[in-house]
Amino acid sequence: MKIVPRRSHERGNADHGWLKTFHTFSFAMYSDPQHDHFGCLRVLNEDRVEPQTGFGTHPHREFEIFSYIVSGQLEHQDSMGNREILKRGNLQMTSAGTGIRHSEKCYGPEQVHFLQIWSMPSTRGLTPTYYTRHFSDDEKHDKWALVVAPADAADVSEARDASGPAPVHAPLSLYATLLSPSKSLPHTFPTAGSGLARKAYIHVVQTSGYNPKQASGTHVKVSGDESVLELREGDGAYIMGEPGKEMVVENVGGSVAEILLFDVE
Repeated sequence: MKIVPRRSHERGNADHGWLKTFHTFSFAMYSDPQHDHFGCLRVLNEDRVEPQTGFGTHPHREFEIFSYIVSGQLEHQDSMGNREILKRGNLQMTSAGTGIRHSEKCYGPEQVHFLQIWSMPSTRGLTPTYYTRHFSDDEKHDKWALVVAPADAADVSEARDASGPAPVHAPLSLYATLLSPSKSLPHTFPTAGSGLARKAYIHVVQTSGYNPKQASGTHVKVSGDESVLELREGDGAYIMGEPGKEMVVENVGGSVAEILLFDVE
């Protein structure tokens, strides 16, 4: 198993006043050919938007776009007629397909902190669709909660509002956990599919605030086979593992760690 760090301070970052953002992959004015995408995962932005501001109405097409709310409230509106106020625990996914327009703005008096994630769909020309799911902190407490999964996987509903993971039209599964100090969680790479080495990307949410210079706070260890890597807030890692192999994520710090794990092809 190979584990390659993606340190928080090495991400693209910008402070626009109304928006404080980190880019794991090339995005907007940040371009790095070594960090352009990972499998079908194309965008992983950690955004903080100030009250009374946000992203005005703009177009998208041929991407699966989802928002994972960490804190605060996000107002979503789109050309399909959807308007929703998203809060902590909400995960909203838009399959842009042939084209949509939407806006995302901070709602209420507090800054909204959310992860904006894009994946590349396996099929072009899909009909635009919108999904919302909710996962409580209890559902993530010291266990992996499957929050996004391929639309054709078992027990995945394509209803607008439903229980279970949000559907994505790409070979991507997203797990989330709130991992307590001294607790660990295993993850086994799936054996289905091509049988080639599997890809995963792990991200430790930077809950303490926007800090472009140095990761701090939570402290997580990722291990598999002979490979071991320690991560702090905002850090991530590319992981390559063979089907059926197990990796372990352990919280070796003194506070709860919010962690996202992407299993991709």
